Amino acid sequence: SNCRRRKFKLLIMFYGVRYRMKHSLKYFYTASSQVPNFPEFVVVGMVDEVQIVQFDSNTMKTVSKQDWMNRNIDEQYWERETGPTLKLAKQRVHIVQRMYGCEWDDETNEVDGYEQFGYDGEDFIIFDLQTETWVAPKQQAVVTKHKWDSNKAFLTSAKNYYTQICPEWVKKYLNYGWRSLMRTVLPSVSLLQKSSSSAISCHATGFYPDRAEMMWRKDGEETHEGVEIGEILTNNDGTFQMSVNLDLRSVPAEDWRRYDCVFQFSGINENVTTTLDKTAIRTNEGKKIIRNDEYLLFVLFFVFCSSSSLFFRLFVFSLDRSAQHHDQPQLQPHCRPHQRTHCHCCSCSCCCCTNRIHYLQKENW
Repeated sequence: SNCRRRKFKLLIMFYGVRYRMKHSLKYFYTASSQVPNFPEFVVVGMVDEVQIVQFDSNTMKTVSKQDWMNRNIDEQYWERETGPTLKLAKQRVHIVQRMYGCEWDDETNEVDGYEQFGYDGEDFIIFDLQTETWVAPKQQAVVTKHKWDSNKAFLTSAKNYYTQICPEWVKKYLNYGWRSLMRTVLPSVSLLQKSSSSAISCHATGFYPDRAEMMWRKDGEETHEGVEIGEILTNNDGTFQMSVNLDLRSVPAEDWRRYDCVFQFSGINENVTTTLDKTAIRTNEGKKIIRNDEYLLFVLFFVFCSSSSLFFRLFVFSLDRSAQHHDQPQLQPHCRPHQRTHCHCCSCSCCCCTNRIHYLQKENW
């Protein structure tokens, strides 16, 4: 019954998808030796460019990077996956890298697989699924190519994995983590410019998935003149960011509003369009610098006022303390009626105080 529920959920999930999408499963293996502060063996697994698992020879533990992986996959599975390649790390090689995986189109059901090895940062040997043969970019790999091509059982097993087993695991992983993997998050788009003479960057960040495109348009039509498209980068939270730059140094300022920046996901009709408004551009010049100067002046003025107030208080306090060391206030025994005052330095209600700074409040007689 549990399997039926999972299968039903999978069908519901794909029925709700509004756009065509290729899903992928990739594994990256790295075996190294004599590399300081780096494990001899590392494995990273990714589904749709989201890391799901990691293993390294320092801890000898497989760590799931997603909660939905912990709920559905046991540790024995990862031991079976990493075990055969772990032997490679013990051969005291320099750096050997292996990448393999597959893609599955959820609309056409087409699948594609790939596997390749690298040695010391360069391609060494690559598997061609279409011809079911190995390709040797380096002369040193030709011997290995002939040896592996002659192993028909191995080629049959590889083809079965990339066309049957791997796509089934893609569907399973999508089923396990469909709430996270199948979500769509639109980006926050900003217009940026380093200086008045530099290109204007339309920067989109926080979007998911990474199957996205950005372009500049002029009068509603895509333009390529002065346009530079950046690569898609990963944010720390698993979302993505990218930029597309536009050089407008030869374009009059009054024509800038004819341009707009468009962000769109592949296969989705929902776009994020940002009109090029000069007042909306965030820059390191002009206003930002003026604001910093104004802030500095405000701080200096505040410090000056605070210091002046403190100095005045200390001055009055010093006078008050100095007066306390003088003789006691001398009372004038005879006060005329119009001189009657209330003295704050003694208890006499009809007196005049001398030799002391004090406040007198005249009484109405």
